[in-house]
Amino acid sequence: MALVERSAAAARTATGSAAAAPGWWRQYGTAGFFMAPALILVLLFFVAPVVITLGMSLTDMATTTGLSNWQWIGLDNYERLVRGRFTLLILGNTIFYVVVTLAFNVLVGLGVALLSTHVEPRVGGLVRALWLLPRISPSVVYALMWTWAAADRPYGVINQLVEPFGVEGRNWLATDPWLILLFVNGFVGASFGMLVFTSAIRSIPEELFRAARVDGASAWQIVRRITLPLLRWPILFVLTFQTMSLFSSYEYIYLTTNGGPGLYGTEVWSLWAFHTALNSYFGNLEFGYGAALAAVLVVMGLIVSFALLRLFRFNDLVSDPRIEIT
Repeated sequence: MALVERSAAAARTATGSAAAAPGWWRQYGTAGFFMAPALILVLLFFVAPVVITLGMSLTDMATTTGLSNWQWIGLDNYERLVRGRFTLLILGNTIFYVVVTLAFNVLVGLGVALLSTHVEPRVGGLVRALWLLPRISPSVVYALMWTWAAADRPYGVINQLVEPFGVEGRNWLATDPWLILLFVNGFVGASFGMLVFTSAIRSIPEELFRAARVDGASAWQIVRRITLPLLRWPILFVLTFQTMSLFSSYEYIYLTTNGGPGLYGTEVWSLWAFHTALNSYFGNLEFGYGAALAAVLVVMGLIVSFALLRLFRFNDLVSDPRIEIT
């Protein structure tokens, strides 16, 4: 009797599973079908490169070993990275570059957005259009313009601007490279923040500003009590996006100083990985070691991103609004 009951229960379970499968497909099949192309692209161009990079970081693959004589060496590349002479120097350069440039990008972008939205619309549009010029200019042309501007006297435009104030002329890329790199990257990054913040400010209901003005609020009080609290989400987005971008970007550093002056003077982590794996100073391209540098860079970016999400209480920002029913 017990055997018959178990057989019947198994038959009911199988029948229920068979019936549940078509039901699941009817509910999620269409969404899965339309998401499949994007999912395939993500797997091919994002997940697969990360997996390949992690695998390469565990090998001694380099031009000296070729693509067939490499060996698995485990965590030796990471141990070499920890013991490296210039690891702390380049890590410090990276943190300084990301923090200072990020602060410039966000503060200047927010300032331009606030100012351009509180003036006559045509004037504000013209100001924003001028700020977009660095972003839409070819990177090589833009970097070359800054190289010329920072050149030694009597050619550099910067020297012509500061010498009337008693500042001695110099080759700014040789003496103050971080200052030039801050402006080179800052103007490009600030234009992105300006666009995001301008759109966010435009989306705030005008009634809030009118009510504040009627109550006698000053411009600073309106910005502090209305505009900035409602920009938490755009500020989080710009901070997170540009933090990840700055950690992984080295384009303008490569085009202006190439990590100099001197040995690793302005070398950042991403540029170090590029030089190690693809453009070595010493001729030997160390693909495995460069992959280890890239893997550590990914981890650093994830840690900073999670810290920003916790700082801005991301879960509260995306939670369902509280609706009071009276």
